[in-house]
Amino acid sequence: MKAFEYSAPKSLKDATALLSSSWGETEILAGGTDLVTSLKQGIAAPKRVVSLRNIRELRGVDNSRQGLRIGAMTTLEEIAQNKQIKEAYPAIVTAISSIGSPQIISVGTIGGDLCQRPRCWYFRNGFGLLGRQGETSLVRTGDNRYHAIFGTDGPALFVSPSSLGPPLIALGATITAVGPDGKKRDIPAGQFFQAPKSESERETALKSNEILTAITIPSAGGRSLANATYEVRHRHGLDWPYVTASVAFQRENGVARKPQLVLGHVAPVPWVSAKAAQALEGGKLDEATAKRCGDLAAEGAKPLSGNAYKIQLVKTAVKRAVLAAAA
Repeated sequence: MKAFEYSAPKSLKDATALLSSSWGETEILAGGTDLVTSLKQGIAAPKRVVSLRNIRELRGVDNSRQGLRIGAMTTLEEIAQNKQIKEAYPAIVTAISSIGSPQIISVGTIGGDLCQRPRCWYFRNGFGLLGRQGETSLVRTGDNRYHAIFGTDGPALFVSPSSLGPPLIALGATITAVGPDGKKRDIPAGQFFQAPKSESERETALKSNEILTAITIPSAGGRSLANATYEVRHRHGLDWPYVTASVAFQRENGVARKPQLVLGHVAPVPWVSAKAAQALEGGKLDEATAKRCGDLAAEGAKPLSGNAYKIQLVKTAVKRAVLAAAA
């Protein structure tokens, strides 16, 4: 591991002042479940690591005028055990509980989950964010069984590793970031993730001198908000799923209104399925509608040489997520 300077400021202002205007020179330490591994593997080699552990304002769950606010340093365990979240947002609780590792859930944070780096084995073995060796894409020519099936026209072929990205997008959440001089920026969750086109870019809309401070889930305005997440994975425990689906909609006279449906682990970003959501709008909340949503969600997939099996998993995950939300 390359030596680095370690700082643990007590205020957000001091923390942002320690960040660099260029990626790679500084890294932010939240729970450390991803960064510590990256430091050991040489994927990250910053000059300075800025820990957020002493900044109190980044922790906790509370109601604000905008909705339910979750501090970025709130642990996954705190979120999963919060009574209000358990009752109103089962999609989030399911996504957290499916991680399956008590150790990660107890120290990992919601901000860290959203900002973690890809699990692509080419990236983790030193071949860069895009998994290339010279002009050759190792992902396209090699083992790509866990890679993207949507958004594969671009150079980024990894899948977004965030467990909470899909449900937060489905729930219409907003992500707040603070930069130098306390400048605040609100980013819709659906615009937070991005597919990099070069090695110099990152996978989120955050700038190198910004800190993710909070996530706000808007109030449903007194209406019943049905929501659920369904994951297909090889095994329970410390592992990442093959495919996930998160759905959220308002229930009105036995039909779905204003539905949102988001897939996970199928693209470099959480993948919003507009066609499936459109099929759910105003439809009966039954198995036939759920199956149609699954079929439509799989349309447009462009699998690589070794991951076409994910298409059927998308259909299944969407169908079961819709039925779970309806129940």
